[in-house]
Amino acid sequence: MTGPATIWWAILGLAVTTALVKAAGPVVFGGRQAHPAFLRVVAMMAPALLAALVVTSLLSDGHRLTVGADTVGVAVAGVLLWRGRSLVLAVVVAVAITALLRALT
Repeated sequence: MTGPATIWWAILGLAVTTALVKAAGPVVFGGRQAHPAFLRVVAMMAPALLAALVVTSLLSDGHRLTVGADTVGVAVAGVLLWRGRSLVLAVVVAVAITALLRALT
């Protein structure tokens, strides 16, 4: 069982790790330009993360495919992002659709 202290330690650990990773960039590159192949990989990280979030939402119980209100919201956000809409709009629409579908059921 996780208590509030465990959650706060996890948040603190993630914050420190994020700061260290962000600080490592300038130290590693030292003003040099990154290799173009590396930049292409970095550019594909956000779509890969979005795809992972969609799959995680679809496999919510870990054993079978389930489609719920949250799955529909994430799918709509994915379509909006695919069509070139802003991330903020996609999140707002996903939240609204998920809330509406949960209210109807």
